[in-house]
Amino acid sequence: MAVQQKNKSKSITRFIIIAAILLLLNIISSRLHVKVDATAEKRFSLSEPTKKLLKGLKETVVIEVYLKGSFPAGFKKLSESTRDLLQQFKEVGNGRVKFSFINPLEGKSEKEKRDVFTNLAEKGINPVNLKVQADEDEGYTEKIIFPAAKIAYNQKETAINLLESHLSMTPQEKLNNSEAMLEYKFASAIKFLMEPDRKKVAYLVGHGEELGMNTYDMLSNLEKYYDVDTLDLTQNIDIGRFYTAAIICKPSMPFDEKNKFKIDQYIMQGGKMLMCMDILNFNMDSLRYTDASLAMDYGLNMEDLLFNYGVRINPDFIEDYQQANPIPVTVGMMGNQPDIQLLPWSDFPFSLSTSKHPIVNNLDAVIFMYANSVDTIANPEIHKTILLTSSNRSRRMPSPVRISLSNLKFKPQAEMFKEKNIPLAVLLEGKFKSIYANRIDDNFIKVYKDSLKKPYSTVCDKDNKIIVVGDGDVFLNDYNTSRGPLECGFYKFTEQRFANKTFILNCMEYLTDDYGLLEARNKNLTLRLLDTAKVKQQKLQWQLLNIALPAFLLMVFGSAYFFFRRKKYEGKVD
Repeated sequence: MAVQQKNKSKSITRFIIIAAILLLLNIISSRLHVKVDATAEKRFSLSEPTKKLLKGLKETVVIEVYLKGSFPAGFKKLSESTRDLLQQFKEVGNGRVKFSFINPLEGKSEKEKRDVFTNLAEKGINPVNLKVQADEDEGYTEKIIFPAAKIAYNQKETAINLLESHLSMTPQEKLNNSEAMLEYKFASAIKFLMEPDRKKVAYLVGHGEELGMNTYDMLSNLEKYYDVDTLDLTQNIDIGRFYTAAIICKPSMPFDEKNKFKIDQYIMQGGKMLMCMDILNFNMDSLRYTDASLAMDYGLNMEDLLFNYGVRINPDFIEDYQQANPIPVTVGMMGNQPDIQLLPWSDFPFSLSTSKHPIVNNLDAVIFMYANSVDTIANPEIHKTILLTSSNRSRRMPSPVRISLSNLKFKPQAEMFKEKNIPLAVLLEGKFKSIYANRIDDNFIKVYKDSLKKPYSTVCDKDNKIIVVGDGDVFLNDYNTSRGPLECGFYKFTEQRFANKTFILNCMEYLTDDYGLLEARNKNLTLRLLDTAKVKQQKLQWQLLNIALPAFLLMVFGSAYFFFRRKKYEGKVD
């Protein structure tokens, strides 16, 4: 009896010690979060710029995610990934990130639902009508969802779309890409709300640059993030140093040395530049009245300036056999009506970037119209990054270029498009040197510095950035009389949306961002897809492995435990 009492006391003591240890571990784990990201792509790790941003929060960020409810598997995974990411935001941000998941249509009448659609549309949140195959045997399911989120901070709010699209991706790849972009989108939105003063951007005019209905959409979107001023270069002594970046879009008149000097000194003083320029002058409308027309050189007189910085825009057109957009062409008559068909127009290429640079990583296709090729010049002090290129089947048509619709009567031959990956957009980084060093009279420099009180530099004090795009149309939007200005990147003939707007915004963010949040765009999540046929074939086998095997092992270990326990105390007497 004494032995049993002693064993009972030991068991109770052991139970109390184990319970105390478990309680202590639970308390420690609730206060101390330690995670080890063992994934190759660091799926569960935040980038350093994002951590820096979150640690600098002064007030609470409130986030509403509209992904609550019953979804197909892909969107359920996107919802769970969003929750995991925001939990990391909350931990790194010292609890100053609060989030919730809601269904904006839940419990609403039809009238209330219409009001919700209107209110969300005003915030830039549009619904998605899903038609997803949930299972090979169950067919398709349809559901209207809002893959978006609203972020509020310091009495300001903004909205982001969580669903990414890409012309070359399958639906599963699009969802995977959307998951990869979550960190960048949330961090970028928070940064936008945190900044007390928006950076200033100058849109330069005075040399026939586009300004009006064709630039409405892009400038309107830039004004959401920056203070954008229209600056006439010909009427100002210089480009003010308070402008973080300046934009030159499709100039059509020559730059004289005086105005080139203003651009050069702006860059020498640390100003960033985005140049979207056409070297050849061609208007598509000219083909309405004639079968063919010539594209002639604008004579912009910018060759030496760009060459000095490490790049050259060539007087040619890029024609692409593999990645060409169609245009409507009358191919005959059907009775009294013209027979109009969409035929591939090699002068309207689109670019699918393969670069891993954060400006274009995970970026959808960007459309170009009569684009010029961009070559880099040997300059060891300047680092060049090719952002966008043509396809593996393309060619250059040197000036003067004859553009003719009659070419569409003949099927293009693939073997005539021999050049691969012709550069369309290039990023230049480094300490640029002034083209006017040792070329300007000392008396002028003295007047410029002493009388005008303007700084003069022959080289950048620190690394600077310039982005050169061989097409001004990449910045522009189309418009019509009934719908007004269309979206930048919207191709009216196919009603397809290209990523021109995202590309320009990414360029501007890279040029102006002090945090370096674009680094988060480099996150690539490896898509590990299941073989559906194999899953169906081996379904029972894996069910038994995951359900029956654990139960069987539990019974074996339980039986062994009681067997050895009985063996241990067998034969013992009071």
